[in-house]
Order: sequence, then C-alpha cells, then structure tokens
Amino acid sequence: MIQCKDCEFCTLDQNGRRSFNCDPFTNIKEPECIAKWQLIRLDMLLASYQGMLMWYKKLAPLQDKLFKFMQREIEDIDEADNWKVDEEGPEDDNLP
Repeated sequence: MIQCKDCEFCTLDQNGRRSFNCDPFTNIKEPECIAKWQLIRLDMLLASYQGMLMWYKKLAPLQDKLFKFMQREIEDIDEADNWKVDEEGPEDDNLP
C-alpha cells in the first residue's frame, strides 16, 4: 500500500500540514485511499459540528432571556384580557 506522503496527490506546506488533491471519483490510486478520504471527511464534519455547538453554547443565555421575556409578555396580555372573560359562568335566565 502506498503511503499518502509518497503519493503525487498529497502535498506538504511549510507548517507540515498535508493537503490532499485526490478525488475519490476520479483519481484514487488504492482502495485504502477511499477509507482514508472518508476519515478525513468525517473529521471535518466533526470539527464543524463542534463549532456549531460552541455557538449554541454562546447563544443559550440570550435564548433563555428571550423565552423568559416572551413568557412574561404573554402572561401580561392574558392578565389584561381577564376582564373580558366571565369567570362565574353563564347565568340562568329561566325565571318562574
């Protein structure tokens, strides 16, 4: 099996990071390359998911404040409209 560092589709930059120019649909050299490519893509997906979770953690306090504010507003509206609702129920108009 050929190693990625020896492949023509892999390049190293000055910091030692690998850059892969292989495409699994056109220029894969060995079957193991597809498994490595899948691991790389999975790692990228995981990194983006962790970034999204970090943003959600930052937004969580603001979201809680918004929910509390909206709940207070709805309760105030319900309290203000209480006079419109007859709490005693329908009156009996059947007089003898």
